[in-house]
Amino acid sequence: MDIKKEYECWLENATTDADVVAELKTLDDTKIEDAFYRDLAFGTGGLRGVIGAGTNRMNIYTVAKASQGLADYLKKNFTEPSVAIGYDSRIKSDVFAKVAAGVFAANGVQVNIWPVLMPVPTVSFATRYLHTSAGVMVTASHNPSKYNGYKVYGADGCQITTEAATEILAEIEKLDIFADVKTSDFETGVANSSIQYIPDEVYTAFVEQVKSQSVLFGEEVNKNVAIVYSPLNGTGLKPVTRTLKEMGYTNITVVKEQEQPDGNFPTCPYPNPEIKEASCWIMHPVWMVCRSPMCSSSCWKITAPSWCVLPVPSRSSKHISRLVQRIKKLPKRWKRRFARVLKST
Repeated sequence: MDIKKEYECWLENATTDADVVAELKTLDDTKIEDAFYRDLAFGTGGLRGVIGAGTNRMNIYTVAKASQGLADYLKKNFTEPSVAIGYDSRIKSDVFAKVAAGVFAANGVQVNIWPVLMPVPTVSFATRYLHTSAGVMVTASHNPSKYNGYKVYGADGCQITTEAATEILAEIEKLDIFADVKTSDFETGVANSSIQYIPDEVYTAFVEQVKSQSVLFGEEVNKNVAIVYSPLNGTGLKPVTRTLKEMGYTNITVVKEQEQPDGNFPTCPYPNPEIKEASCWIMHPVWMVCRSPMCSSSCWKITAPSWCVLPVPSRSSKHISRLVQRIKKLPKRWKRRFARVLKST
């Protein structure tokens, strides 16, 4: 790739996104090389990279090119190709999702898109429920806020195979990023039904499926158990609290600082519940016992940012005493992890 030539091509043609236009004008030689020395890699996980200007960045042009390649692949493999699309709370996720939808619609691929931000599993679910040919989720999982990504799922709702990724990449590599990508206006697509919002019945069906995964098998539990929940400024607030409440768990406290969707993830360097900076907002020192593999079944681990639920014990002195005694019985390697718990008592 001729980096200088590619950069000049972008200066001339990348005029739609004001952020890209502004950034291109500020790049020095070192930054130009990093932004243009390669195309953003596409594999079984789709695309992932820093948001910005260039072929090695996540922007509306690299997303559109990937969508064109995927559209060409779908048209070769399906008689009536279709796609389900979702997006999370990350910076520009909604923009990238709509750009992708416009490309698919321009290529005759029927688009089904969630009308609001949703957790990653809802795209896999919608792909199966609506029997679409593929699914696309705009997200970058646990990466820092400057990243975004473009996950691709097969018709089975699972991440694409190596073989499928290779075929899609071959289609992408045939394309000129400006000359060969078909685009269309998102709102026009909604108006003519080439782009359709996924109906609420699919969301309800998803919640019902989540509820059916309970492992209680009819056991009686205290549904007034105190639950502290954090979406980590992601997508889980509404689906998680709805699911819990419909199952009878109403004693829910949501961490205020991490409650609302915010792609800047202001409380932590990156939204991974396994790091202290992310989990300290939800975890009283005593609650940290749940991180032990030997914890009682009434404590659950924090899982992914979009589905981060932690039922916690009461703060009664009796219960705390029991937890401390349990910690003291742990092997040394685990006891060290809960030094703060022991110290606080």
